[in-house]
Parts: sequence; structure tokens; C-alpha cells
Amino acid sequence: MRNMRKKNPYREAYALGQHISMSSPKARRVIDQIRGRSYEETLMILELMPYRVCYPILKLVYSAAANASHNWGFNKTSLVISKAEVNEGTTVKKWKPRARGRGYPIKRTTCHIRIVLKDTSWYEYDETKEYLLCLNVKKMNEKKRSTKI
Repeated sequence: MRNMRKKNPYREAYALGQHISMSSPKARRVIDQIRGRSYEETLMILELMPYRVCYPILKLVYSAAANASHNWGFNKTSLVISKAEVNEGTTVKKWKPRARGRGYPIKRTTCHIRIVLKDTSWYEYDETKEYLLCLNVKKMNEKKRSTKI
């Protein structure tokens, strides 16, 4: 029997956390720090940051990595956070009693967080080719400058 593996043309796995009781600007402050980083580096950053929103984001990163390894067979060491977005969720509005029979509105904001992990083992990266390409571009620029003079 052949091993039928799902095909993922984008090589991505994601996790979505909804109705997290935190304001979206506070969550964005942490998300901006981890966007584009590797999976291991993200875990270290989130464990050492002193913000309350780090724990739900850490759980989402763990969940996205588990989805990547279980559903698509990706290796956790080659995962990179390609997208991380925070959207506003619903707002719970309550009234708090105040002096002289007045009421004061209390707004509990929530947010939706989406973490997308991309597998980088699919793409090959060769530093020597990039270095030679940079040298060729540099030589071409020098030739253009010498012909202009």
C-alpha cells in the first residue's frame, strides 16, 4: 500500500486562536517581534518576554508546529513563521454601577491571532552562489562606472 500524503503546494501550516481576551495592540506588540523568525528562536523569545499575551501566542505556535509535523510531515527544526496577524474580535460591553445611580461602561476587548509556519527545507539556499552573484553584480557596476568616465 502506498503512503498517500497530502499535497500542500504552499508548504504552510497554521493555527488560529479566536476570542483571546486581550486587546489587539497589546498582542501586535509581541507578534511583531516574532514575525519572520525560526520556530526555536520564537519559542525562546516568547518564554523570556514578560507580557501576559505571550502564553496564548506560545500555545498557538506549539499548535501550528504540531499541525505542520502531523498533517504535512514537516520537520520542526526547519519551520519559520511566515505570517502572523492579529485581528480585533468581539467586544463584551458591561455596565459598572457608579455613584449617584449612574452607570459606567466597561469594554472587554478580544482578538483573533493567526500564526502561519512555512517549511524552509523545501528551498535550497547556497551561500556561495549568492556570494558569486553579488561579486558579478559588483563587477558589472564597476564596468558601467568605468565606461561612463
